[in-house]
Amino acid sequence: MSTDKKKAHFDTVNLHSDRRDKPEHGALHRATHTSIAFEYDDARELAAVFQGKRPGYNYARQQNPTVNALQKRVTQMEQGSATVAFATGMAAIGSIFFSLLRAGDHVVSSAFLFGNTNSLFNTFRNLGVDVSFVDATDAANVAEAITDRTKLVFVETIANPVTQVADLQKIGELCAQKQLIYVVDNTITTPSLFSPKSVGASFVVNSLSKYFGGHGDALGGAVTDTGLYDWAQYPNIFDNYKTGDSHSWGLTQIKKKGLRDFGATLAPEAAHTLALGSETLSLRVERACANALALAQFCEAHPRVRSVNYPGLPSHPQHQRATDLFKQFGALMSIELHEEIDCFDFLNQLEFVVSSSNLGDTRTLAIPVAHTIFYEMGAERRASMGIPDSLIRIAVGIENIDDLIADFSQALA
Repeated sequence: MSTDKKKAHFDTVNLHSDRRDKPEHGALHRATHTSIAFEYDDARELAAVFQGKRPGYNYARQQNPTVNALQKRVTQMEQGSATVAFATGMAAIGSIFFSLLRAGDHVVSSAFLFGNTNSLFNTFRNLGVDVSFVDATDAANVAEAITDRTKLVFVETIANPVTQVADLQKIGELCAQKQLIYVVDNTITTPSLFSPKSVGASFVVNSLSKYFGGHGDALGGAVTDTGLYDWAQYPNIFDNYKTGDSHSWGLTQIKKKGLRDFGATLAPEAAHTLALGSETLSLRVERACANALALAQFCEAHPRVRSVNYPGLPSHPQHQRATDLFKQFGALMSIELHEEIDCFDFLNQLEFVVSSSNLGDTRTLAIPVAHTIFYEMGAERRASMGIPDSLIRIAVGIENIDDLIADFSQALA
């Protein structure tokens, strides 16, 4: 009789992540360790931890038991080799650039970026890192932008807010051919819908503040190394991090520079909150995606809605790609109203939809994009991204779908 155990599913592995590590006193969850300093009876052990010769904790800016438990959970979800957690998703992205790029390096990025990510990349431009923004729905545009100085390609799975779906598979093949770092932001899809490792991603970025935590009550971000990129070929690794398996060098440098030097550290209280929230990730995302599809279909058929952006609709330009890549189509959508409807009046009329800039919450949230999170970009840049002044981003939650549709119906009326 075979003794092989069937590999457990995503939900089950995630749910039992903490208890498998045997927390203190038989607790089912990892405790929240708030100490920032750790004692060693033998000072030689402390030195060995600092030098990376043995595992342990030296200072909470780099290591914390509660944060480590969350990192292990994210690593399991993303099928990676290791994860480093940060104070926010933006800190995670910024630490990749800060740690691995130097003046004169070049990055190819999707032009359809979250507004703050776009702003961050422009800041790095001012520091000497060149960034080319291209339409990443076609890998040919990425290939055309690559130069002999290119080190990294950055894309999001589903763009926020117009929901363009990047040509993830072909871009991954291109990066493997060119030996480029391939960073995929999986925030909108989450590992419950898509594994960026399957398309060759080197790093997976997640804003844990969104669907991971799921309740709008804690900030956090993460970078997961998939183990696919061999850092022995990368010129920007410092010599003192070239120890052990070369596949771990990149994340080690990100940890040292992003946490130890730059201090973008996730607090243990937030890590604990995010870990608890993540236990229901699949349930929440499944419900939110089903709601989003139904709401998108309702809006597309409504005469007072000019257009709907949602990958689950057959009218979406990348609908087939999204069908092939993702288990569901995500819970983010956007709509453009006809001219006679003021977007602010519409939002104020909604009863169950919260005017808020977050997404991935249990509640449905909506925001007038051009006037808020993309306002700083200016009209020209917004137009190039397909963001008109009347566009409303909707991050669909887990309410009863009949109540959501009734709410939209009365507001549109």
